[in-house]
Amino acid sequence: MTSLTNSSAWRALAAHRDELGEQHLRELFAADSVRFDRFSLRAAGLFLDYSKNRIVPRTLELLTALARDRGLEAERAAMFAGRRINTTEGRAALHVALRNRSDTPVELDGQDVMPDVREVLGRVGRFAEAVRSGEWRGFAGGTITDVVNIGIGGSDLGPAMACQALAACGHERLTMHFVSNIDGDHLASVLAKVDPARTLFIIASKTFTTIETMTNAASARAWFLANGGSEAAIPQHFVAVSTNAERVAAFGIDLANMFGFWDWVGGRYSMWSAVGLPIALYVGRDNFEALLDGAHAMDRHFAEAPLEANMPVILGLLGVWYRAFFGSTSVSIAPYAQALARLPAYLQQLEMESNGKSVTRDGKPVDTVTCPVIWGEPGTNGQHAFFQLLHQGTDLIPVDFIAPLKPSHDLAEHHRLLLANCIAQSKALMVGKTADEVRAELVAGGMTGDALEALVPHRVFPGNRPSNTLLLPDLSPRALGALIALYEHKVFVQSVIWGVNAFDQWGVELGKQIATRIAGELGGGAAGEHDASTKGLIAAVRAAH
Repeated sequence: MTSLTNSSAWRALAAHRDELGEQHLRELFAADSVRFDRFSLRAAGLFLDYSKNRIVPRTLELLTALARDRGLEAERAAMFAGRRINTTEGRAALHVALRNRSDTPVELDGQDVMPDVREVLGRVGRFAEAVRSGEWRGFAGGTITDVVNIGIGGSDLGPAMACQALAACGHERLTMHFVSNIDGDHLASVLAKVDPARTLFIIASKTFTTIETMTNAASARAWFLANGGSEAAIPQHFVAVSTNAERVAAFGIDLANMFGFWDWVGGRYSMWSAVGLPIALYVGRDNFEALLDGAHAMDRHFAEAPLEANMPVILGLLGVWYRAFFGSTSVSIAPYAQALARLPAYLQQLEMESNGKSVTRDGKPVDTVTCPVIWGEPGTNGQHAFFQLLHQGTDLIPVDFIAPLKPSHDLAEHHRLLLANCIAQSKALMVGKTADEVRAELVAGGMTGDALEALVPHRVFPGNRPSNTLLLPDLSPRALGALIALYEHKVFVQSVIWGVNAFDQWGVELGKQIATRIAGELGGGAAGEHDASTKGLIAAVRAAH
């Protein structure tokens, strides 16, 4: 295949970008009375307005031509077919099988994986209902009131995000806690709040060797034993999401309560698997299945819709458009729903761990920039924090606005004002405010002369700042499932365009390896070979202890 930037499709886009120049979105809307209808679509219950992007119909034609040129349709089919598209690890990427709600088999190496998937998810559902109903009890005979999930990365971010997002569906007796950081403050602050006789710990680690997770797990176990628990009671209070039966059993967990998954489930794509056990515990089996239903609906849309009307494809291609041809280095995620406060952090891992790569799948350096920085905060808080930069800063930063149409509370006026702010911010970023408009506004306020002219440049907004607006019908499990699957597939689309492997994460490993060595040295072991800075820092830490 021709390199990306040398392809005719890429060169056509570069020429088109030059033709568009700095044409303002105001002008594009004025020239096209059906622009909103042209650049909006529905899928899996979600509505996407992408009309506030610096595109014309020809842009979308050229972007989808690029996608076809890079083999997106074939790569998409390969993923759904269970081919080993994670080439550096020799694995498939079959997270779509975890939420396959049809009777259609999903094959890997000629074997249907669905019976195993259904068996594990069935066990997850039954266990969740036993805890929720009160059938499962602690060593003192009481029901479980607190669930502590100990994991990190994909074993933490997805379940934590979903439980917060779906709190309106949460069990009234259960309080969910998520411990990920090896900083002891994280675990200690949770343990100070819970009763060992009524707490269930979930240890989520595929290998049961992840240093952060297992350090926290060992400390939680020791705390449990020191505060009324016994070795015999550990099976009542600790369960595992893992594939390492030997280590799980050695920890004291009953293997009947080890919930497994497969090497074709990547960590950041795993909330649909047994890793989602905290979600099932909190919102119940039926709601967890509704989460899967929503994701499956988006999977079918992604698999079947033409590229020109395919929501994940459009989002992915727009991201490539701004990253490569506008020099945009970051994307802001602005969920107008406090319950989605953890969504930006979740998407940080999903996007940056997947596509933060500088080498293509065939081992060659990429010939264009890849994943932007993903960041954000819920609206309206972000408006009083970083939106100043979005409106008047020097960088072009596309924004994804996300809002549920119906609230999960009965404060209707709050939700009306929330949605008004969401819509207003996307408009303000798009239209801006010209110097003439500023002058007219100041004159109307009674200002004239030099004072007026001195203030004008400070109150001009350039506008022409692009955004997408995603509207959810509500913040239900089904809608959340569709939203997360949408972003998963967006990431895949971009990985195909850039030619990178979205399903490995070798960049995570080097720091872990070095940390293991340094941990021994900080504990009094012989100093190894290091640069002067690292030696100095080790010495400073050792001197303080």
